[in-house]
Amino acid sequence: MSYLLGIDVSTTATKALAIDEHGNVAAIASDEYEFVTPRPLWAEQNPADWRRACVNVIRRVLEKIPARAIAGIGLTGQMHGLVLLDADGEVLRPCILWNDQRTAQQCAEITARVGGAQNLLRWIGNPVLPGFTAPKILWVRENEPQVYARVAHILLPKDYLRYKLTGAFATEPSDASGMALLDVAQRNWSDELLKALDIPRAWLPDVFESPVVSAKISAAAARETGLLEGTPVVGGGGDQAAGAVGMGIVQEGIVSATLGTSGVVFAASDSYRLEPNGLLHAFCHAVPNKWHLMGVMLSAAGSFRWFRDALGQAEIERARAENKDVYEILTAEAARARAGCEGLIFLPYLTGERTPYPDPDARGAYVGITLRHHKPEMTRAVLEGVAYGLRDSLELMRALGLNVSQVRASGGGARSALWRQILADVFDSEIALLNLAEGAAYGAALLAGVGAGVYHSVADACAQTLRVTDLVTQGKDVGVYAEYYKVYRALYPALREQFKALGALVARQT
Repeated sequence: MSYLLGIDVSTTATKALAIDEHGNVAAIASDEYEFVTPRPLWAEQNPADWRRACVNVIRRVLEKIPARAIAGIGLTGQMHGLVLLDADGEVLRPCILWNDQRTAQQCAEITARVGGAQNLLRWIGNPVLPGFTAPKILWVRENEPQVYARVAHILLPKDYLRYKLTGAFATEPSDASGMALLDVAQRNWSDELLKALDIPRAWLPDVFESPVVSAKISAAAARETGLLEGTPVVGGGGDQAAGAVGMGIVQEGIVSATLGTSGVVFAASDSYRLEPNGLLHAFCHAVPNKWHLMGVMLSAAGSFRWFRDALGQAEIERARAENKDVYEILTAEAARARAGCEGLIFLPYLTGERTPYPDPDARGAYVGITLRHHKPEMTRAVLEGVAYGLRDSLELMRALGLNVSQVRASGGGARSALWRQILADVFDSEIALLNLAEGAAYGAALLAGVGAGVYHSVADACAQTLRVTDLVTQGKDVGVYAEYYKVYRALYPALREQFKALGALVARQT
């Protein structure tokens, strides 16, 4: 029996997962670490922590799976992080992470250098956002010239682990799409943008497709980890693309909706599609010759957690006394309320918003409160508001010609049967759950299986390992939610300037 190893270097931990040829999980190990915030809005991490954690989790997996049985390895992880190496391959400074917000000035500078946002969309398919990699490179050049002068290699987090495991400087299109340096349509580096930003192409790694073998485990890494020298390592994928592979989102019509702290709507596309205003991320998929569209809302299940902490103290105490999950108690209350909550709408912009409103000043709100509204309506309104927010991304995808036949739900919020039914009715689409929910590491392992010849293609890997275990179809409230969604859509534009005014007031008081 052959096994496949997926390694996910996330912001909080590195996880290794081994599966057999049938997709059964044979071993899992995780090793946590921290990131630091040297200044407000900054976020950095030491790549040495990833390496240490990677070695630890591989060794723990190999306690259960013999190294000779590992047919291939796939890498995935947090996107956008800037890892700078010198000519000897040594790390020059801590990695600037995806959630670092220091580069607003550099984003504006890049946009100006290329002659405006439309040129950016034409060259790389996306606007430049503070989390992306390119503006971080400029920030280092402008603020740490002594570091910049020694740069010889630029890598993403997962690709740094590839370098330490294999000695190769390589990446793949899905993760590279988030650097804001890749020509997403052509699936390779944008010579126009590199020239405009004066970034040497030689600093960037070679680009391999995600299921293609990019390198092999080196003798040094074999001694350190216990893996066999020569074990193939495929391109892998950014965490969102690899996670989508792990949910079977590899063909048009099947979309994923992730209800984590943030919310992500992810759709595979057979062709390169571009939202004309850049409101959706247009990235390469981890499937060769396919792309994906992605919308992100910043407070999905995070909105429900806020409600629990701010307004659910009685339910927290009851859950503790009855040894129950507090969210089950809250959703049971919410089920007592009617769809639409008798005119109460919740705006889930608790930490600003990204899609379709890239606005850090956007704020949460309850709109329509009357004397008839109590805890059940207030709870359900949060669930509905998040569903409306996710539908915003879905509608942008539909406007580009994507026909959505099924939405596959994942994340902590997807465990709620009520929330899944609300999603089905708000989206007017069936909602499916799968037999597995192991995330990006699972998708990376499937990609490794394609590279190792265990599966014929990524679609074949998904077909052999994944199946739908629960399906929620649209109910009687589709029409009700269609009307409420129209009202929801009108609220942010009406409140946008007031949100900015509130932000300015708060800034003056701090």
